[in-house]
Amino acid sequence: MESDISENISYSDVSLDQLPSLIPEIYDFGKDENIWLFKAQMGGGKTTFISNLCTFLEVEDHVSSPTFGLVNEYYSDKVEEIYHFDFYRIKNEQEAFEIGVEEYFYSDKLCLIEWPEMIPSFIPDQFLLIEIELSDDRNKRNFKISKHG
Repeated sequence: MESDISENISYSDVSLDQLPSLIPEIYDFGKDENIWLFKAQMGGGKTTFISNLCTFLEVEDHVSSPTFGLVNEYYSDKVEEIYHFDFYRIKNEQEAFEIGVEEYFYSDKLCLIEWPEMIPSFIPDQFLLIEIELSDDRNKRNFKISKHG
């Protein structure tokens, strides 16, 4: 998952109410990348970000973390299929292999991946990394978004 950063943007002290207004700019920054990796602590806002992104992309399905099923599939008229992964509960990378993760990742469809550190050998060289941290005000978040590869 280590690769060179080509560009990055960041936002500080963002409240959950402010997040929807930032999504269009973040999407515009990362829209050329099919693989979006989300890194944050448990409860850090990964699924909330993904839900807001899917709302912006006009997904009509309910967006929730696929913790137990590993992958949820959504449809958007803007980008067609979207695959939302949550690898928090996998025991090893073999589980990801068994669901055909490589086929998803190389499908040229938008793949939104929570807990990518659980499957490092499957992450393509080119991706968008969204790092989310709690700000000093615990009700707000800091976002660092970087293009890799």
